[in-house]
Amino acid sequence: MTHSLACMSLSAGTRLGPYEIAESIGAGGMGEVYRARDTRLGRDVAIKVIPPEFVRDPDRIKRFEQEARTAGALNHPNVCTVFDVGTHEGSPFVVMELLEGESLRDKLSSGPIPLRKALVYATQTAEGLAAAHEKGIVHRDLKPANVFVTKDGRAKVLDFGLAKLTLRGESGEDLAQGPTRTTDTLPGVVMGTIGYMSPEQVKGQPVDARSDLFSFGAILYEMLTGRRAFSGGSAAEVSSAILRDEPPPLTEESLPSALERVIQRCLEKSPDQRFQSARDLAFALGESTSGSTVVPAARAGSRTRRPPYALLAGLLVVALAIALGMSGWLRGRLPTPPGAAGIRSLAVLPLQNLTGDPGQDYLVDGMTDAVTTSLAQIGSVRVISRTSAMAYKGSKKRLPDVARELHVDAVVEGSVARSGERVRITAQLIRAKTDAHFWVRSFESPTADMLTLQGEVARAIADEVRAKLTADEKSRLTQEHRITARAYDAILRGRFALDQGTEAGMKEALEQFSRALEIQSDCAPAFAGIASYYATLPFFSTSSPAEVFPKARAAAEKSVELDDGLAEAHASLAYIRAYYEWDWTAAEREFHRALDLRPSFADAHFSYSRFLAASGRLEEAVSEIRKAEELDPQSTGLKANTALLSYFQGRYDDALTHLQEIAAGDSTLSTARWGIGLVYEAKGMGAEAVESLEKATKLSSSLNLQSSLAHAYARFGDPVRARRILSMLTERSRTSYVPSYFLAIVHVGLGEKDLAFEWLERAYQERSTVLAYLRIDPRLAPLRSDPRYAELVRRLGFPTAVGVR
Repeated sequence: MTHSLACMSLSAGTRLGPYEIAESIGAGGMGEVYRARDTRLGRDVAIKVIPPEFVRDPDRIKRFEQEARTAGALNHPNVCTVFDVGTHEGSPFVVMELLEGESLRDKLSSGPIPLRKALVYATQTAEGLAAAHEKGIVHRDLKPANVFVTKDGRAKVLDFGLAKLTLRGESGEDLAQGPTRTTDTLPGVVMGTIGYMSPEQVKGQPVDARSDLFSFGAILYEMLTGRRAFSGGSAAEVSSAILRDEPPPLTEESLPSALERVIQRCLEKSPDQRFQSARDLAFALGESTSGSTVVPAARAGSRTRRPPYALLAGLLVVALAIALGMSGWLRGRLPTPPGAAGIRSLAVLPLQNLTGDPGQDYLVDGMTDAVTTSLAQIGSVRVISRTSAMAYKGSKKRLPDVARELHVDAVVEGSVARSGERVRITAQLIRAKTDAHFWVRSFESPTADMLTLQGEVARAIADEVRAKLTADEKSRLTQEHRITARAYDAILRGRFALDQGTEAGMKEALEQFSRALEIQSDCAPAFAGIASYYATLPFFSTSSPAEVFPKARAAAEKSVELDDGLAEAHASLAYIRAYYEWDWTAAEREFHRALDLRPSFADAHFSYSRFLAASGRLEEAVSEIRKAEELDPQSTGLKANTALLSYFQGRYDDALTHLQEIAAGDSTLSTARWGIGLVYEAKGMGAEAVESLEKATKLSSSLNLQSSLAHAYARFGDPVRARRILSMLTERSRTSYVPSYFLAIVHVGLGEKDLAFEWLERAYQERSTVLAYLRIDPRLAPLRSDPRYAELVRRLGFPTAVGVR
């Protein structure tokens, strides 16, 4: 049925103050609705007259009027406006705007609502709820009959004037309490309509705004399926279903999975598990429809802004432009609720790729990495490393669970979209414990300004979490980077390839970094990328230090010359100074510089901890690797290396306990098995040592593991197997690089000191990175009384001073 709606029986011509009744246009459990004429302003209005039995108490009438006037203060395109309140012959009435159209209940009488329209109505309803909730008004009886769709397709929430406020009266009473009756509601039960009540309403417990979100979920479910989320043969059965059952799954409806998750979250039995505000819900609906043509209604008085870039042909790009140009623009102007204070740690979760093109993953992941890197420059906020955050790419875990696993106060979620020569990042801050979205904003720029864009995002987030910035940090966050769009695109592709952790990825990375330099010869980040490539290359190839480290050094020094503010370049220089040049003082200065530039630089903290361990400063090394763990909590490799520091300190039982825990949690981690073998060997438990090292070599073909196993074989009575491995390593060293340190270790196990020193001398000549651990490796204990050992230590130039800065 289509009719005009607003909000005793009154005949035409009856006057209620300045309002003259024209006709009755509807009736419900909360009263009758009339079309009337406002004789003062000359406009048609709707008047809802409340039966006197609902408000016999004069105090309740006074409270009703107060609440209705508060609702009248709402000025939102998705809320039916309340103009006035009064009483007529003891019956209160509410004067509202007169709407033309039909209720959702009427629309649902003919079956489910098409997806696109349903999402438009849902988003607009959520926006209306958000506006009311932010003024402390909870509807408490949200249902299809109380959502009206105007002839121009705008959804409006009705009857907020009859809702209770989540505020306390002057006497301290809770205004949200008290029984009321509506259509389909049994006499004497708390306010709500059977089938749409929240579990807390069914139980008669206090309710807040999250109760409305449950009712909203039930309405959205019904709009999309044509059936009620909770049903039964009686009110008691429906109430029981709300408390106990989950609605039938939506899989048969072929709905977007993101939308299913929104509905499921609205219908959580516990309010704590639902969205924590209608604003969060509205945002989630917008995100679930990104890439579709569903567009939330613009705010009253706002002017729809078109994207300032040319649209490409094709439905996908048109949809993207609409999603970016309107919904993102609106979200960026949502009120920012208080509550960002107290954020001392956060994680930037993988941004979503809204381009519709998997080939743009490099851009999206690159923007995730770039924002993370920018935020990591802030010393007052701990920012989780990219590697731990990227572990949640595509994850369906609840954000509070993710935040708990990462040990952060808040997370940054968002998306990246690109159309033509423009890119947009939409970011939101979410408080971990409550899962509340307290800040949303969109950022857009030409692709040529993507570096500036990432800095803008980071600065905005820093401002929102009230981060304390030093003068240097402010300067770095506002620094302009003069890198061409094409060069930066190549850098992003190179970083993406480097992060794949494969030999093919390494090759692609070098090609992209080199391409960036062909485009722009003074591109400092490209040189930093090349330095990282060469410093990492030995882990993926048989390249010797003499082949790669001079190239890494040249690239890192050039990067620093062009831009002294790149932490990656200083970290690469620190690694080279320590493990290739054995210039320990210069290395420490570079480590400090890298960490000054980026305090939340997990890889640099880890590398610095290794430097400290090699220098014999084991307690400091433990402290430093703990910082790396805090920044990269998902890294089992870091945990294993922390346990190995206990091994180097001689705390074998502690090391063994932690390594066994790590191995139990990650059976594929060869480092943990290797460490267990070393500990057993140090404790003289030969069989256990050999067994663990054999397991490690089955997990990885690393030459380090092979030499460690050969050393254990030799020590514990199996020289034949030891020499078999030694022969393999020696033969292989004739055609490709094998760190001579590894062969020295096997000879130590065999008791062949002279040969061990010969191979250590070769390691010195080839500048083997592993030689840095000469002073702390327990397996070299048999050599330490030999003068040749002391001489080698002297030549390596280990520092005697501590804390060079």
